[in-house]
Amino acid sequence: MDKIRILFVCLGNICRSPSAEAVMKALVEKKGVASRFDIDSAGVIGYHEGNPADARMQRHAKKRGYNLTSISRPVKPAVDFNNFDIIIGMDDQNIRDLLYMAPDDDARNKIYKMTSFAGDSQWSEVPDPYYGGDAGFELVLDILEVSCEGLYGFLMKD
Repeated sequence: MDKIRILFVCLGNICRSPSAEAVMKALVEKKGVASRFDIDSAGVIGYHEGNPADARMQRHAKKRGYNLTSISRPVKPAVDFNNFDIIIGMDDQNIRDLLYMAPDDDARNKIYKMTSFAGDSQWSEVPDPYYGGDAGFELVLDILEVSCEGLYGFLMKD
């Protein structure tokens, strides 16, 4: 059976998308289906390429049992749109950027917004916590936990 390949994308790949990657990996591990998934993250820009996740994000994630191990990298359109089944942006600007990068309609059809899996929550985007305080990092994790559960349900429906 082919793996379900997911790419999470935010601006710089140091806060939201590596957190989404870690939350989703923990979720599929808990459900006993981790071997059925290939999960990665990337950024729209390559400014932080080669760096680990933001230390503040790592600290907040660790308090919830998540280990952010990914290293920042930019989206590689020629590779990523072929290698991943679903590409998930964290906010409207990420979605616009991904749609612009997509080489064709098949690629554009792989793009979703993270909060579209959050049920009927009040969140329309996963906000960038980079310039804020602790509450912003906690909110990101709250949204990602709900959204990853919804994404899991979407992907595993028969």
